[in-house]
Amino acid sequence: MVATVNVQQINGAAGSKVYSTITTSTRLQTKDQFAPTDTTYPVPIPSSGFKYSYWASICLDLAGTFTKINNVKFWSDGSIGWNFGTNGELRIGNRDSGDIGCPDASYQQALGVEGDTGYAIEDATNGHVYYKGQTTPTKKVDLWTSGSKAQVDSTDHTVAEKTKHVVLQVKVDTNATQGEQADETLYFSYDEI
Repeated sequence: MVATVNVQQINGAAGSKVYSTITTSTRLQTKDQFAPTDTTYPVPIPSSGFKYSYWASICLDLAGTFTKINNVKFWSDGSIGWNFGTNGELRIGNRDSGDIGCPDASYQQALGVEGDTGYAIEDATNGHVYYKGQTTPTKKVDLWTSGSKAQVDSTDHTVAEKTKHVVLQVKVDTNATQGEQADETLYFSYDEI
């Protein structure tokens, strides 16, 4: 037998969080929801400064029959083709050392001004508690490639449970290109015994 592994997005308050299985895609938007086809909450282009999507927490759900799963990694093809503007980016929560993944017990609901902007992961007041105090609280997703994968979770998982989460966010600059961007593929890998 082998494990059943699904990619899931987590939304809602920590005490009542909901895990939604991502079957084809997810959408980074300015509302805390899992709604891959809802275009109602785009990230607007700011007149100054930056606008952000609400961050998206994404994990692997481990089920089925397996002895051990570990070495969970995440990466991109190295070229996110979205036009975020000069200093915009698709970014991921980062830790100064160890796994970059956020433990399920440290999940934090994404918040902001619905329909306008999410709070930046590193925001001193409203940022993600697990990341905001790090020296480098985020990195560009396209820095993680098949030749240099992000170590998300090095835990030995021996029972059905959730892995640590990657926390993704879009940062948009004033000279970004308006409109829906093309789909991008992001990757997870893991070792299974």
